[in-house]
Amino acid sequence: MILIVDDDPGIRLSLRLLLTRNGYEVVMASNPKEAMTVVRSAKPELVLLDMNFSRATSGDEGLTLLKQMKVFHPDVPVILMTAWGSIPLAVEGIHSGAFDFITKPWDNASLLQRICVALDLNSTKPADSESDAARPKFDRSFIIGRSPALMNILNTIERIAATDAPVLIMGENGTGKELIAEAIHRNSLRREGSMVKVNLGGISSSLFESEMFGHKKGAFTGAVADREGRFGVANGGTIFLDEIGELDFNCQVKLLRVLQEHTYEMLGDSHPRRTDVRVICATNANLPAMVNDRTFREDLFYRINLITVTLPPLRERSDDIPLLVDYMVDRHCNISGRERPDITPEAMDYLSSLPYPGNIRELKNLVERTLLVSPATHLDASDFRAQYTGLPLSPSIGIQESLTLESKERIAIENALAQSGGNLTRTAALLGISRQALYRRIEKYGITL
Repeated sequence: MILIVDDDPGIRLSLRLLLTRNGYEVVMASNPKEAMTVVRSAKPELVLLDMNFSRATSGDEGLTLLKQMKVFHPDVPVILMTAWGSIPLAVEGIHSGAFDFITKPWDNASLLQRICVALDLNSTKPADSESDAARPKFDRSFIIGRSPALMNILNTIERIAATDAPVLIMGENGTGKELIAEAIHRNSLRREGSMVKVNLGGISSSLFESEMFGHKKGAFTGAVADREGRFGVANGGTIFLDEIGELDFNCQVKLLRVLQEHTYEMLGDSHPRRTDVRVICATNANLPAMVNDRTFREDLFYRINLITVTLPPLRERSDDIPLLVDYMVDRHCNISGRERPDITPEAMDYLSSLPYPGNIRELKNLVERTLLVSPATHLDASDFRAQYTGLPLSPSIGIQESLTLESKERIAIENALAQSGGNLTRTAALLGISRQALYRRIEKYGITL
């Protein structure tokens, strides 16, 4: 049963028709008193709650009612509704226990999706309701580790994989954001469809529409044939938008439209095309801060982050480093045909003690570089130390925990440039990133070479 709480009879009627047509049982209340009467006598599966019941538009009435409902049913998901959307109000509502936040007028398909996600994530089944054999096994291929931080992330993505909820993956460079996106797709109902990966940081604003939506022959100079865009290729599957924090502000508007309306137009064609995709985004940027700075659109931010997964840096999951090293060594030896060398405990201790500003990518480079250079059958700490080209953390130049991700990244780039003497190829290798990614970050932070 879904409880609708809104003082506008038109809103209540519209929501009741939408929900009943989609198989939901609905109960309605026009004010906080009626809502609390329902909540005291029954437990709704979900509540759609307006935030204003008088001429005031502060949202205080809705927040107060939300807190009262949570006293009776703390585990019932509540989706707040208001025509006066703002980030501070949304944050306050989420902190008070709301599951989600939508603004009026809403998109029916998006609202139904959010309701479905809320109900799925809140559903609980008895432990013996289905056998282990009947329950599909979660595929975590290529995700190595057993640390509590990683297991919490895997538990989250296992719960949301089968839904179509948009996911925002945040974390430093090299933490494995793309692997998490791939795991979500592999375990989703769209696994038979395509997973299209797009690095938004590598697409110029002038080519954005052509790349994402495609173009017709003759749409512009050089368009010698029709070309399908990334959203067209991903139809029925998943689209992974990497480095979304680097997307040009004007392009954000164009992306928002297709995410809201699920339609787009190819360049040179006025015929709207529908797309059915699940959207997963990734970034190492601080998007909430960018929203406050007005460099990232607020409405796009809320559209992509229904579920947010934040990956910890490798230095915060050092227990996983031995497992990662064993996997990397086995994989390298299988490919190269080399007999697997023994890694001494002292070597593992040394590898586990390094700061890794480049995270897993940096560890992989160090392990593979050592295997290529050293033919020994036993690898000690000295072998890895001889190939280590990173910079240790220190109070003067280290990556301090109090700094933002952007500050940490800039410090790591500047330190690597200093150690490499300004050689960009060597700098990229030190950081465990590509030269193209290094160029973008040098331009982003205005670093002088």
